[in-house]
Amino acid sequence: MTDAPIMVRYEGDGSFSPASQFWAARADKAFVVGQVYRIVEHHDRSANSHRHFFACVHAAWQNLPDELVEIYPSAEHLRKKALIRKGYRDEREYVCATKSAALDLVRTIRPLDDYAIIEARENVVRIWTAKSQSIPAMGAKAFQESKQAVLDFLDDLLGVERGATAKSEAA
Repeated sequence: MTDAPIMVRYEGDGSFSPASQFWAARADKAFVVGQVYRIVEHHDRSANSHRHFFACVHAAWQNLPDELVEIYPSAEHLRKKALIRKGYRDEREYVCATKSAALDLVRTIRPLDDYAIIEARENVVRIWTAKSQSIPAMGAKAFQESKQAVLDFLDDLLGVERGATAKSEAA
């Protein structure tokens, strides 16, 4: 069964029915007659919210102080590292035999993902990569939460009042 939602119409009598023959066919493939299913309302992501977010990140990147440009050489670096810092990340940990082996592993891994945050402490290597904000990977609620977390991060990074970065691109 696919994770894509099936469009249904509420009939007003407590029942739901597929919104068209297309959705009825999809429901027939996905569900078993008589089985009980949980229904959760699906909220599509707003394209405007998506565009606004990326415009805010780009504007924030353009306003970075010179000393931060090396850490965030592009708006994409800024977005992904902000996602990581705010907890929207995948984490991996590798325990190596020695501290030297851990440093060798860092040197090997670093070129594979320019956006990852990689650190070695003693013989342990930790790698953080940003979660994808693509529509299939992140629904509307998670996207909105990650968007707000990143915008707050950008405000703090730039030393401006919370909400200023979002307002700067609201027009």
